[in-house]
Amino acid sequence: MGKVYRLVATLVFLTLVGLRTEAQDPSFSQFFASPLNINPALTGNINGEWRLVSNLRYQWAGPAYPYVTGTISFDKKILRNKLPETSVLGVGGMLMYDKVMDGVLKSSYASLNVNYNIQVAGDDYSSHHVGLGFGGIYGNRRMDFSRLIFGNQFNGTTFDKNLPTGESSLAQMKPYFSTSVGMLYSYNTEYANVDVGGSAFHINKPKQTFVQDENQVLPVRYVGYANYQQLLSNILVLNANAIYQQQSTTSYFSIGGALGYYLSDPEETDDIIVNGGLWYWSKNAIIPYVGLVYKKFQVGITYDITISKLSAGTKRPTTFELSLILRGDREKQRGVIYCPWK
Repeated sequence: MGKVYRLVATLVFLTLVGLRTEAQDPSFSQFFASPLNINPALTGNINGEWRLVSNLRYQWAGPAYPYVTGTISFDKKILRNKLPETSVLGVGGMLMYDKVMDGVLKSSYASLNVNYNIQVAGDDYSSHHVGLGFGGIYGNRRMDFSRLIFGNQFNGTTFDKNLPTGESSLAQMKPYFSTSVGMLYSYNTEYANVDVGGSAFHINKPKQTFVQDENQVLPVRYVGYANYQQLLSNILVLNANAIYQQQSTTSYFSIGGALGYYLSDPEETDDIIVNGGLWYWSKNAIIPYVGLVYKKFQVGITYDITISKLSAGTKRPTTFELSLILRGDREKQRGVIYCPWK
């Protein structure tokens, strides 16, 4: 029975591979907690010296094998003593891992980013900043044949996984290299902060297909977003943000926000904040969020309440995410409000 199930799953998977002419990058419900996946211009855009971020997403668990995506990233400000006080040079990198159907299809990539941010105007109470970032991405996708059964492996009685698959072309996917670029505008006041940015990934459209077709490429991913923070009182802070993303014919937007309640003195560097909020992912899910900031460490958890047609099944798919952020030493600065983006 297990072999029959795996054969059916294999046929479905290969059908999807044949129909899906272009690959897609993974997306996160907690996009605000995955900055290097959103825009290379966010590299080094930190309320501190450095930042270590990790994300884990389980998508559509329950009725089938989940899509599992994990990332870890690190970025840092450099040359602080050699640059003007109003300028920031940031460098960073990210590793991403993604698997489908319990590891039948695995994807991974590594990226390196650099960003330069300068203050273009300002006074003692507000400032305007712009940043320009660039990135390089090395990616690889492969199929695990040990988890699949093909028609050529039928020996007349049963399926023998030791026999050749007859699908050598599926193993000829080559690694790719792509580039990214992004811009960031920030406006800071004593009690509020606004970020607006845009970026494009895979600008060079590298070839990425299991089928030998020169026209099948990894399409450009366009991202636009806005982020707003406002200190509402000496114990409450509002974080609201939105994102729009398009890659080939697939697009979505997500919008929402969270309230943070200070359990510590906002004037101190060792913040203790409890966060709670809600986001809407267009035609897909309502996403509750809970999180905690404890000094240099931040954790966030989301659960996607599916509102798409997938929810009509007998068993609803389950999607949840975990984000972990560790920040380096930082000082309280006038006009800076700490938020999940930074």
